[in-house]
Amino acid sequence: MISRRYLRTKVMQAIFAHEMNRQENILMGEKNLTRSIEDFYVLFLYFFSLIPQLKFYREKKIEDAKEKINPSFLDLNPNTKFIDNQIFKIIEEHPALNRKFNEHNIHWHDTTDLIAHLYKEVIDLNEYQLYMDNNERSFQEDKQLLLTIIEKVFAPNQLLHWFLEEKNVHWFDDYNDALLAVYRNISSFKESLGSKNKILSLFKNKSEDIQFYQDLYLKTIQHSKEYEQLIQEKLENWELERVIGIDIILLKMGICEFLEFETIPVKVTINEYIELAKSYSSPKSGLFINGILDKLLIDFKNKNQLRKIGRGLLN
Repeated sequence: MISRRYLRTKVMQAIFAHEMNRQENILMGEKNLTRSIEDFYVLFLYFFSLIPQLKFYREKKIEDAKEKINPSFLDLNPNTKFIDNQIFKIIEEHPALNRKFNEHNIHWHDTTDLIAHLYKEVIDLNEYQLYMDNNERSFQEDKQLLLTIIEKVFAPNQLLHWFLEEKNVHWFDDYNDALLAVYRNISSFKESLGSKNKILSLFKNKSEDIQFYQDLYLKTIQHSKEYEQLIQEKLENWELERVIGIDIILLKMGICEFLEFETIPVKVTINEYIELAKSYSSPKSGLFINGILDKLLIDFKNKNQLRKIGRGLLN
């Protein structure tokens, strides 16, 4: 589920934290890195568990309306299309999801105000009104409504964002990526599979991905001084201290991938760190990263220092 770019981002943040606190043991830093990556999956599960809460809230409102002293015809004969949505049923009855919810103690106790706030935004959607007014029912229509709720209610909702950030500070940055993963997962649901629909796992290839981020973190720190010297040699009239700290970290990570990761093409490495620089550093950092890595790459090739396995990895 998570991409190599996400893992690079987490490693960058972990190295930055290490440089801000040199007293922290490098192995403790690695454990914290692993925990922050695993927490991404917990956030993914929180979003999944939130979806049926909208149904439960609507059911409660229906039951309360029926208990009125003088219930109306609509109170006694409500439109149940929303609570009958088939995606709700898949999530509620999914054995793997329920097992993971219990394992991570995921619940929405004492959040009635938040759920009410989200539900109000849902029923204000034009798409919701059209859905409820349509007497026809289909799995595709049910799925599309839930995807619209994720996109137009969950994604921009500051209250939900703040609530989850209070649970885990790392979730501020992970919010959109985890929500997108839920969106893609539900998009893949098939009516024929019901509660047997696949729930995404954290890693695409667990052993390879774990080895990648662990090695990138440890080796970049272990060779930090050596990489700083290589960078300094390419700065011409600049001093290393004048370079933005994130740019230095990204350059070190890029050098590490050049020299230590035999199966990652050099073009992939350069492009990845250019994009990370654009997202996490200054507007000109992408060009700066590109220029320094290009110069270093020429030197590494001339000195036969690149150990890449496979065709096309050096280009």
